[in-house]
Amino acid sequence: MLLHVDIPSHADLLALAGIREAGAVSIFLPTTPVAGEISGDRIVLKNLAAEARSQLEAAGHDKRDTGAIADQLEDLIEDDGFWRFQANSLVLYVTPRRLRSFRVPNGLQAMVEVSDRFHLKPLIRSVTFGHAAHVLALAEGHVRLLELGSEGPLAEVRLPGLPGSATEALGISSMGVRTESRRSDTSAGQRSRVGQFCRAVDSALRPWLAGKTVPLILAADPTLGATFRSLSSAATLAPIGIDTTPETMSDGDLAAAARTILDRLHADELDTLKALFGERAGSGRATDDIDTAARSATAGAVQTLLVDMDVVVAGTVDDATGAVSFGEAGSAATYGVVDEIARRALLSGARVLAVRAGDMPTASPVAAILRWAA
Repeated sequence: MLLHVDIPSHADLLALAGIREAGAVSIFLPTTPVAGEISGDRIVLKNLAAEARSQLEAAGHDKRDTGAIADQLEDLIEDDGFWRFQANSLVLYVTPRRLRSFRVPNGLQAMVEVSDRFHLKPLIRSVTFGHAAHVLALAEGHVRLLELGSEGPLAEVRLPGLPGSATEALGISSMGVRTESRRSDTSAGQRSRVGQFCRAVDSALRPWLAGKTVPLILAADPTLGATFRSLSSAATLAPIGIDTTPETMSDGDLAAAARTILDRLHADELDTLKALFGERAGSGRATDDIDTAARSATAGAVQTLLVDMDVVVAGTVDDATGAVSFGEAGSAATYGVVDEIARRALLSGARVLAVRAGDMPTASPVAAILRWAA
């Protein structure tokens, strides 16, 4: 089933994080990519829009602004073309002057937040761990570069200069034929030819991979894979790969194996961050205290922040000091404190990850790894 997704860029997140405007509405709802089953999603959005309007009116917002927000949401609800293509969840950010929508692959809880800033954690979740990768299917008789998206089949990248096989790379008819060089007939010669083949593949990949950040997953038998890894210049080459010749795998098998690799990479990264949090906590360079994390984010002291994507702690955070005042949930006079910590950390250049409760280092909904001791 094909998902139609709008994964936000880092620039998108920074732009949303920088908005401070009375009557900023954030709406999240699960959706279905099945076109014939969208009517229920529209009903859910209609109910959430009504809840947002109720909160805006209770807070005394200007009636014209409240009406402008309601009109934009109503227009979206009635837009048949928009609802024809959806993913697993929909994120909406609305002000009286603009509506921004993001279709995301992860499953989100239905929720509405009204404040003077947007609620970002659910959207941050969609970029916490990438759903995309490049797959290099490498065999002596078979070379392909493939793109893996969040859903759907692999797509082949037609890369100029990428050899389709070892013989094509070396300009010979067979990897085992006798040549003028006696050395090429020995096992050392065979290894030399394999090395030349791997270098030719790496050389073709290098300019295309420049500036890209998604992992490059290698699918190759262990012997050829080891040679390629020893010669590769690809900074994004994943440390684990598919240790089977791709010649025996269908594209569906390759896609499934690559997604399993991505899950392992994400789990390994979380384990590394949890260990780092534990190491730094002893020296005051990590905290799971909400008030301390808020003060640290305000001061630009947060290096990496993990937040529980599902927990909303209502309150406010002082603009100057970061001091937290806890308040009543469901009010336009408060907002999610943990989300505000994430917003401030994001704007100060920290890496922010929105994860499930089970992936947090402690039972707290916030875990901050600091640049200096709090």
